[in-house]
Amino acid sequence: MKINKLKYYDLTRELAITGFKMKYQGSFFGYLWSLMKPLFLFLILYIVFNNVFKLGSTIPYYAVYLLLGITLFQFFVETTSMCMGSIVGNGDLIRKVYFPRIIMPIAISLTSFATLILNLVVVAGFAMFSKVPFTFNIFILPLYLVEFYIFTISVSLFLAAIFVKFRDIGPIWEVIAQGLFYATPILYPTSLVPTRFLKILMLSPLAQVIQGARSTIISGNITTSWSVLGWYSVIPFILVITILGISYMVFQKMAAKFAEEV
Repeated sequence: MKINKLKYYDLTRELAITGFKMKYQGSFFGYLWSLMKPLFLFLILYIVFNNVFKLGSTIPYYAVYLLLGITLFQFFVETTSMCMGSIVGNGDLIRKVYFPRIIMPIAISLTSFATLILNLVVVAGFAMFSKVPFTFNIFILPLYLVEFYIFTISVSLFLAAIFVKFRDIGPIWEVIAQGLFYATPILYPTSLVPTRFLKILMLSPLAQVIQGARSTIISGNITTSWSVLGWYSVIPFILVITILGISYMVFQKMAAKFAEEV
């Protein structure tokens, strides 16, 4: 049994590495294309919300604030969207070869996570260029990233499983993701959100992670779940673990019939 587990670990790693290489194979600019999308979106939104709505005057280092939020959210949306079709898109392989089906979305998520790390290096360079003061809070950032990855793979597993049966979930998820973008404090400061709604907003793992990650890079008036909820800030962590457990059970229960349904 241990040998089989090691074999599947190796398979997951190789699929993730191969996926990362294939992602940029045949592209002249390679990794830069993955960086261009969040940068282009950042540029447009920064011009609008900094110059038109003057949000830059209310948030310290607004450019870094915005770029980090977009980078993290793009990882979440792109990973969940790609993982959603991971089972259906590999139907021929699933019908021919047995392996734990969960490997497919996990490998894709690891490929996306590697890209996220590279993008965060660029964000760090941008923060240094913007002369954001360094604090030791930056060492807390990896904890937020681990939580964020767990949350993302949890949602991805659920979407990958139900997409096999219900293909309409694709466009539905696009609408939901668009709603989450505006419901999460990515563009705007939390000071614009009424207190009664802010408490509900900060219960979201997305808002909790993005604001927490910002607080590790930008010192100043960055609202975190702890500052809003106090001890109730453990609720987003509990939600992440709960969603992971539910998604894993749903995926494993439906996995037995994937070969018949894809």
